[in-house]
Amino acid sequence: MPSPFAAAGRTVYPVVRGRRSKSPFIPLAVALCLAAPGWASGAEPLSLQAAVHAAQVRSQALSAQDAAARSAREAAVAAGQRPDPVLRFSINSLPIEGDNRFSTSAEPMTSKAVSLMQAFPAESKRQARSQRLEREAEVALATRAVRAANLRRDTAIAWFERQAQEKRVALLRAQLNENRLQLQAAEAATRGALPAGANSASVDWLNARDAVAQAQQALLGAEASLVNARQALARWTGETPDRPLGDAPALAPLALSATGFAPHLQQHPDLALASARLAAAEADAELARQDRQPDWSGELMFSHRRPRFDNMVSLAVSVPLQWDRAQRQDRVLAARLARVDELQAEREERSRGALAETERWLAALQAGLEQSALIDSARLPLARQRVDLAQAAYRGGNARLGDVLAARRMALALEMERVDLQLSTARLWARLEYLLPVASPPGAAPVDPTATTKE
Repeated sequence: MPSPFAAAGRTVYPVVRGRRSKSPFIPLAVALCLAAPGWASGAEPLSLQAAVHAAQVRSQALSAQDAAARSAREAAVAAGQRPDPVLRFSINSLPIEGDNRFSTSAEPMTSKAVSLMQAFPAESKRQARSQRLEREAEVALATRAVRAANLRRDTAIAWFERQAQEKRVALLRAQLNENRLQLQAAEAATRGALPAGANSASVDWLNARDAVAQAQQALLGAEASLVNARQALARWTGETPDRPLGDAPALAPLALSATGFAPHLQQHPDLALASARLAAAEADAELARQDRQPDWSGELMFSHRRPRFDNMVSLAVSVPLQWDRAQRQDRVLAARLARVDELQAEREERSRGALAETERWLAALQAGLEQSALIDSARLPLARQRVDLAQAAYRGGNARLGDVLAARRMALALEMERVDLQLSTARLWARLEYLLPVASPPGAAPVDPTATTKE
């Protein structure tokens, strides 16, 4: 008797005592189609690679960081320039009392003046201001890299979670259909049972009825979770929730599994962001150091006093007096340097945590792959054999229908355990696969979001 979890495409028949029903059970491939209604509409399957690409194209968070980087770089150019000169027009020493009040030519001190003022910050200070904003642009780009890595990871996990939920629904629908056919067979056996075996047949009918109710309850919860999983993936990709999924990529051991993560530690997005913030803090400290040197400014003024008096020219130079540098400029510099020390320590601590976490993920991924292989090679065949033996014993009158249903529940539980294990392993694989930034090869064409190429 074939197992209820036989390979897709095999037809399963319910068994009643002493005979086999001719009503076929829906093949698992058909159940999978029912779990993915988009298949019936002819929509192109959504591969993992296409889903990740669509999420990146659709993301406004990445566009926001691009704009932030452009903003900082534009400001950096402006910060490196000298301030605009100031043009001033004035009337100086105008009398407001006496016979010469409001006269611009009667008094020798009265003049009509035009002046040009210009501040001259040191070139090193202007460069420090520009570098500070350049570091802000690098922080924005590093933040973009972190968000892109998180986006790829979250999209991939949503893709795997939807696929796992579709598998659960398919398994439960297959189990429910077989339980319904078994219930029909139990009802037929109850009607045809002799008085001596009526109690036994009634117990079998009750067991079959309960099995149908349990499968219905589990299916209702799984279908609700599937709706949520489809909506979660559509939130990232912008695709219709019912678009079917393509084939999953093989969760083979990654290159990091052979080399470890230590050689790639500096490429970790979080550490790259920490380094960018550290560089920005160092640029802040350098700017504070440059601010200890005061800016100076000059003013050239022409005073018009004719026709009665001679014209005059004035030249002035202004320099701020940093009379309390120890309590002002030096304190600001000390604060900036302390901030640099803080970010250096945080980066070192984050580096240690990232290395330990990633190595832990690699070990868990390897363990998950080995456990999945063990279930496929040993535990699933044993569970299917247990169902076959229970059905054979039931047909021969040596077992109750409850024994067959118990064997099927155990097989279903193992199938669900396998799906859960595959999902947890896929989550680890996604975290590692999309952790490091991947540069596109020169001349490479962008990924088509509708592509159906198998991973």
